Amino acid sequence: MEYRQLGASGLTVPALSFGAGTFGGRGPLFGEWGTTDAREARRLVDICLEAGITLFDTADVYSAGASEEVLGLAVKGRRDRVLLSTKAGLPMGDGPGDAGTSGARLVRAAEDALRRLGTDRIDLFQLHAFDAATPVEEVLSALDGLVRAGKIRHVGVSNFAGWQLMKSLAAAERHGFPRYAAHQVYYSLVGRDYEWELMPLGHDQGVGAMVWSPLGWGRLTGRLRRGHPLPEGSRLHRTADYGPPVEDGHLYDVVDALDEVARETGRTVPQVAINWLLRRPTVSSVIIGARNEEQLRQNIGAVGWELTPEQVARLDAASHRPAPYPYYPYERQEGFARLNPPLVRSVRPGGRAA
Repeated sequence: MEYRQLGASGLTVPALSFGAGTFGGRGPLFGEWGTTDAREARRLVDICLEAGITLFDTADVYSAGASEEVLGLAVKGRRDRVLLSTKAGLPMGDGPGDAGTSGARLVRAAEDALRRLGTDRIDLFQLHAFDAATPVEEVLSALDGLVRAGKIRHVGVSNFAGWQLMKSLAAAERHGFPRYAAHQVYYSLVGRDYEWELMPLGHDQGVGAMVWSPLGWGRLTGRLRRGHPLPEGSRLHRTADYGPPVEDGHLYDVVDALDEVARETGRTVPQVAINWLLRRPTVSSVIIGARNEEQLRQNIGAVGWELTPEQVARLDAASHRPAPYPYYPYERQEGFARLNPPLVRSVRPGGRAA
């Protein structure tokens, strides 16, 4: 397993981490993801540790806290061998204090997560979404108190817009509060929006990406191909509305390119898709999930080898989408491109960050 620094922090994380969204299995969405119980979860954790995967990510909202509870049981007795990451901020109930990232709610959410995980500290505590109703200084002050108390070690965010993240980083710098080391983001070969604003921001500010849904919300598993739609019983039919949309034509262009590269490398489509992500600028860790041992071992096979530059260029070209304003001049016009080479190299087909 390859290990990397999480952004500009001192925390070392594996290139692949494990997402425990399949643990617990309560509710319409998470029940579709998986219903892994504590015994099964412990076996999956065993396999991860054997492969060098030491970071396990969850959230309070996953199965209404059951994911944290199952993960806590799965790592019991080996807490010092693992890193635990969780998230808070999305609604956990219908009451006025059951959502958001106010100072009081963050403290309560952290205490609840510690109890469910059965631990005395959380290695990475992330805000699951930006809360426009709470001043960023209040959020950061609460996180600072939790860090000083030793209850959390590092802080991060998830699903923030560029201005939201930059506003928070500026406030942290101004007041001496902990800076966000991680941004948990959606990024895949069929969803490269991360590259246009958040990737250059992370590169400039030392914020590492933790990638969720690297297989495009289940679309890049190798079962979906042009002319062969998913069968009626597929989970994707029931969960697609929860995830990021993808145009069919674009999806099949990417799948065609993945199929070609998979045949050339002797790897599976998911392994190729994840390996491509591991070479992208600012990516600290790619979060993989699995409902069983077979899926987990297959995803672990995404590391330990590299795509050729020509194969990367082919995947880049197939997955590339026109840049949105105000970024398209940097992609299309040389005068603009000369002013911002790190941005241009990170998003052009076959490009590399500075």
